[in-house]
Amino acid sequence: MKALQILKYGEFKDSLAFNEVAKPVVQAKDVLIEVKAAAINPIDKSIILGNLQGLLPIPLPSTSAYDVSGVIVEKGNEVTDFEIGDLVYSRVPQEQMGTIAEYVAVTSDAVSKKPGNISFQEAASIPLAGLTALQSLENAGIKENDRVLIHAGSGGVGSFAIQYAKAKGAYVYTTTSTTNVSWVKELGADRVIDYKTEDYKTIVKDADIVFDTLGQNYTAEAFEVVKKGGIVVSVIGPLDEASAKMFGMVDYRLPVELTKLVKEKGAAYKYVFMHPNGAHLGEIKAMIEDDKIKPVIDKVYPFANSIEAFLHLASGRAKGKIVIEIS
Repeated sequence: MKALQILKYGEFKDSLAFNEVAKPVVQAKDVLIEVKAAAINPIDKSIILGNLQGLLPIPLPSTSAYDVSGVIVEKGNEVTDFEIGDLVYSRVPQEQMGTIAEYVAVTSDAVSKKPGNISFQEAASIPLAGLTALQSLENAGIKENDRVLIHAGSGGVGSFAIQYAKAKGAYVYTTTSTTNVSWVKELGADRVIDYKTEDYKTIVKDADIVFDTLGQNYTAEAFEVVKKGGIVVSVIGPLDEASAKMFGMVDYRLPVELTKLVKEKGAAYKYVFMHPNGAHLGEIKAMIEDDKIKPVIDKVYPFANSIEAFLHLASGRAKGKIVIEIS
């Protein structure tokens, strides 16, 4: 079968190429998906550039990407929740990475039937961003009437998180650039902050939850706007001690500066590393079918133009998700 593979770490045009590879072999708990569409994410870019070799090592060559939608064409003998012909979507586990291909084998625990009211391309845009937003906000204990700050509202995770938080009954602040303000408002945010002309730290006060999707100074600044007893949840800032332990870092301690901020504010800090979860995708499916959440796609590329899709991802200008149509 044909697949887009990472041949070596480095710039996309030098690192990526189409190869003929063997069709995946289905294990007892796997389903084989004929891929209709795949989506790409910032983590895919970081892996290709070699920025995550220590955290997420991969054998080279490896097929790229994690998000997929398609049709089950084969299943293992222990799979009972799915049938051949089911239309599904998934964020595949790390060890099964490789969705920019004609077929991908996925453990059935990471798979859900796709929402019935959206296309394969729209379904492929959901899993990684949707699971990241859901797991982050649920880890933060989101509830009705919470005041939530979500950074980067026009991005893949941010655009989903806005809709998810609103579906939970929260009041949502979000940040974006001038050109995206009206577009982000349409996602349902209550207060859209143009970071080019406004300082969010003078607008957001006593937030119950700050969802940090940017890292660097934004992680520390979150403690200026979160309330006492609130929580800062991050997908890109420093690991917390529980997450570090999960990665085998037994002697890890939260950076001193962040520890000081946590104590001074009397707030909590949580790092969330998204994990594949078919049941969570089932929850998202229901919300999409109830019209509480809509997929947000920036552009769809044909399979043959997959490398161009990565170049677009690298530009940082996408509003929503970048999708590759495989078949």
